[in-house]
Amino acid sequence: MSETRQGGSRRRGGGGREGHQAGRVQAPRQPYINRKIGTFNVLNEEGLSLIERNADEILKETGMEFRGDPEILDIFRNAGADVQGERVRFEPGMCRSIIQATAPRQYEQHARNAENNVIVGGDNTVLCPVFGPPFVHNLDEGRRYATIEDFRNLVKIHHMIPEYHHSGGVVCEPVDLPANKRHLDMLYSHFKYSDRAVFGALIGSERAQDSVNMAKIVFGEDFVSQNCCLYAVSNTNAPLVLDAAMSGALKVYARNNQAVAVTPWTLAGAMSPCTAAGTLAQVLAEALAGLALVQLINPGAPCLMGTFASAISMQSGAPTFGNPEGGHIVLAAGQLARRLGVPMHTVGALTSSKIPDGQAMEESAFCLLMSFLAGANFINHAGGWLEGGLVSGYEKSIMDADLCGKIRVFAQGIDLSDNAQALDAIREVGPGSHFLGSLHTQANFQTAFYRPRSADSNSYEQWLADGSLSSAQRANKIWKKLLQDYEAPALDPAIDEALLDYIAKRKASMPDINYY
Repeated sequence: MSETRQGGSRRRGGGGREGHQAGRVQAPRQPYINRKIGTFNVLNEEGLSLIERNADEILKETGMEFRGDPEILDIFRNAGADVQGERVRFEPGMCRSIIQATAPRQYEQHARNAENNVIVGGDNTVLCPVFGPPFVHNLDEGRRYATIEDFRNLVKIHHMIPEYHHSGGVVCEPVDLPANKRHLDMLYSHFKYSDRAVFGALIGSERAQDSVNMAKIVFGEDFVSQNCCLYAVSNTNAPLVLDAAMSGALKVYARNNQAVAVTPWTLAGAMSPCTAAGTLAQVLAEALAGLALVQLINPGAPCLMGTFASAISMQSGAPTFGNPEGGHIVLAAGQLARRLGVPMHTVGALTSSKIPDGQAMEESAFCLLMSFLAGANFINHAGGWLEGGLVSGYEKSIMDADLCGKIRVFAQGIDLSDNAQALDAIREVGPGSHFLGSLHTQANFQTAFYRPRSADSNSYEQWLADGSLSSAQRANKIWKKLLQDYEAPALDPAIDEALLDYIAKRKASMPDINYY
């Protein structure tokens, strides 16, 4: 069982050992962040209770629509909900009681390499790359439609970066492949070129079942039936709708004991009210209904309360990111998830910028930090996001990894060990001198401070001598070096052959369908 579950691999993979600046100490290998610092709360007890009451009122008076899936309507009807057509209404507290009776507070998602398993929940944070862009961008070629080669490249690059903990899902949309078949190639690429935990396909029951079937090939059927090996997100169509494509996948993953993050996708002012309090009540209502559905389908199945909440520009209607209102929403959502008793899923390094510039990094840094301070247990889009999620950036992936590295170090809090107190160093140096040559500095200089890959802190003269490069230009060199030095983690040839055979049969069973 162990060898099957590992996919024939016990090695650490690429792990980010290449592409570092000269003299830079490799980041400690950590499969996820275990935080040593607290969360930041923006609402008191009165405010949280108000949001919860408003969510209950929404579910009772307005209700939520579950479109195109009669089975779900029967599930809710049998549980005692008021079902009228496709509209479902819930008595106050009904969804919460269903969730709290059986939903786990924490669970483990297994990776092909057990050393890369992640614990989701508690004081842990998992950082995952961007999901879903149909375009890619790099400094050499600019913005263009993504291909399966880009997909493989990004999986390999992410695999080499220790600041990312999860291989992710649709790191870019390979539009050179048929739309109804490309999920097979994407999941295979994750299993082939990385040995970290992965997403399953999110849209439709057939693609979700393909994901489960492929996971069974890699991990073993019995193991998958008893353990979480896939991560999935079920986005509501805000306001207050879950469509059949999302609910179909949700049912497959829940029945197979795989994780589902029920995530209302809202842009305040368009898909939810233009106030944080109104958006939070709607987000909580949608999440409660979806999470209750997961538990009614399979009590005890792993699930997360998700939130993807930002705002629109009131001038243009375009999505905006890195705004303080979005910070309020994610921080409060973290409090609501903890009160509900389930792990929290949210999003990270978001930006509206088209290129990896100052706007991109300012907005991304704010979003990622807010999500971390919210206590998020799984942060999707933690690296590579550009242009409101339309673009996956090669250089942006490297620059965001530096943000993730800072989060990792910040999460450990202040070291209070004898070495960190440095009293001997203070005694040695005394008044009026400096610590540059002290024994304590010499013993600790390599690990004393976090050193990002793409930043330059040299003198102006040295920066000129090095080519006057921007951080994006330095990141360009780094991702190319990572690809050059990439080594694939071992995969049992029998498993590889079985995956390819399954993919070939599935592709042969249906005609090509393209959306582009």
